[in-house]
Amino acid sequence: MRRGLNRGSKNEVVPGVLCNVRELFTLIMPRFFLVFTLGLIASFSLPLYQLIHLAMGTDLYSHVLIIPFISVYLIWLRRTDLPAPSVPNRLLALVPLFMGLIALGVSWVTVDVGSSLTQEDILSGEIFAFVMFFLTGAIFFLGRNTIKTFVFPFVFLLFIVPLPSFLRIGIETFFQYASADVSYLFLKLSGTPIFRECLIFRLPGIDLEVAPECSGIRSSLVLFIVSLVASNLFLRSIWRRVLLVLFIIPLAVLRNSLRIFVIAQLCVQVGPEMIDSPLHKSGGPVFFALSLIPLFFLLFFLVKSEQKRSVTD
Repeated sequence: MRRGLNRGSKNEVVPGVLCNVRELFTLIMPRFFLVFTLGLIASFSLPLYQLIHLAMGTDLYSHVLIIPFISVYLIWLRRTDLPAPSVPNRLLALVPLFMGLIALGVSWVTVDVGSSLTQEDILSGEIFAFVMFFLTGAIFFLGRNTIKTFVFPFVFLLFIVPLPSFLRIGIETFFQYASADVSYLFLKLSGTPIFRECLIFRLPGIDLEVAPECSGIRSSLVLFIVSLVASNLFLRSIWRRVLLVLFIIPLAVLRNSLRIFVIAQLCVQVGPEMIDSPLHKSGGPVFFALSLIPLFFLLFFLVKSEQKRSVTD
């Protein structure tokens, strides 16, 4: 009888010891992830330095410098929702790992063969690989529940990746032509005499061209980022989040068109010299601030509708 009891007690101890070891292992995993992240930053120190230099010298990527701080802030907001330690899903870590290796390989190959890609294109591949390797480490070292809690702040880091030139030119061209179409409609509805030749507006006393700079790609990108963060913070349903983010496309076109319309009217009503006015050269922040008003109104409406839905349910 004593031997049987002793054997049973030993069998009960082994699973308990294994559970304690597993819990201890999951608790120290975040420290391994921190070491991994520091090593990754050191390995990509040159591309990261070039990224900072690009962000400081180009208005289009000035937002890159604050993206990591926004991610850290979003993680800090969710610190109270941190779940109990869980087992990592290491098989899933292979997905961003392969994506990062492919991006890094393409960047290195294009440099070796002397491709016509710009430094912005090469840096885009390298920084994309950096973010993918970071996500690989997060998935490998952190538990499944932790990844689910912090998935948005982690994926949000993709906004530090510079746009490849083909994608940037495509976005600029879309907003350039869409803004030209809508601003032409505004001018026609206002009764202003106008003759259009593609992107050139022939107005009384002056000819205006809707240049690529009129696309407003920088302010549109910032609006897109703001809508993503706002939808994640204040909305729960997926369709409301998608609606808020997609609203940025027509909002950006209307903002650009309104700016073109106002400048054109000033040139016609006041004089051609208004093309060199501060409103044209540095009036972007004014129209950006105006575009925030309908965005926040839509956000307020979606939040209220979501609250009413939760009360009725």
